[in-house]
Amino acid sequence: MADERLFDETTRRKLEQLMLVARRVRTGAMKGERRSTKRGTSIEFADYRNYVRGDDLRRLDWNIYGRLERPFIKLLEDEEDLAVHLILDVSASMDWPQEGERDRNKFLYARRLFAGLAYMALATNDRLALLATSDTAVQPFGPVRGRGFGLPMLAYVDGLKASGITDLNAALKDYALRAGRPGLCFIISDLLMPGGYQEGINRLLGRGYEVGLIHVLSPDEIEPPLGGDLRLVDVETGQGQEVTIDAGMRDLYMKRLEAWRDGIRADCVRRGVHYIGVDTGVPWEKVILFNLRRLGAVK
Repeated sequence: MADERLFDETTRRKLEQLMLVARRVRTGAMKGERRSTKRGTSIEFADYRNYVRGDDLRRLDWNIYGRLERPFIKLLEDEEDLAVHLILDVSASMDWPQEGERDRNKFLYARRLFAGLAYMALATNDRLALLATSDTAVQPFGPVRGRGFGLPMLAYVDGLKASGITDLNAALKDYALRAGRPGLCFIISDLLMPGGYQEGINRLLGRGYEVGLIHVLSPDEIEPPLGGDLRLVDVETGQGQEVTIDAGMRDLYMKRLEAWRDGIRADCVRRGVHYIGVDTGVPWEKVILFNLRRLGAVK
């Protein structure tokens, strides 16, 4: 049963009807058991893959285990397998706004997306790995497979805290190097970090990942309800800046923000990366049920 602090029973049932889809075959992706109308339509042996926690032990090849003392799962021809990698920015800037409508908080919104995508992967028996990234130590989750890991996954996501600073380039480069089999990778972040993200995504693409970037901002970051003489403080570095915000300054800010988002979108399109720019005023489940479906990453 889903943790209702992240999503309710109605949403859970909707998610169970969907599956994540990679548009291109990833290097190293094998076939395996997945929830599919094709399951069981072929009994032709195709290949082996390493055992992952949550796999059906009935598919274990005990003869190979006896010879090599390593567990391998037998794969059949018409069954699909997908490695799903989800990366969440848990830096302090994600915890905004801290007052007002709680559902518009970026970190809560992002965790709901994170958990929703993870729940879909587990429900379809994909190989799931989660990473929460900032300069504070957070243990990754997985790789795991199967519905039996739904509650541990939700507990992991529910327990995440936003703090510190994220060097997204460094985190993505490290992940591409050590995460094992490439697959479909979604990154959820507000991208409010000075180091950027392009080099890290390039490394993932070079390793054979299909990448999606979910860019989350709050409505008051897009259209700030501010005016007058203010001191703005960076929640991650603590650095302050004295500013005077009038109508002209506010208009300039909004134009530059729009250009920044458009530039990210164009860069992603050029490199074949899914880009979804969202604000937390839009229901989070719509991102999965509409935006990702429209891009062909969900069906």
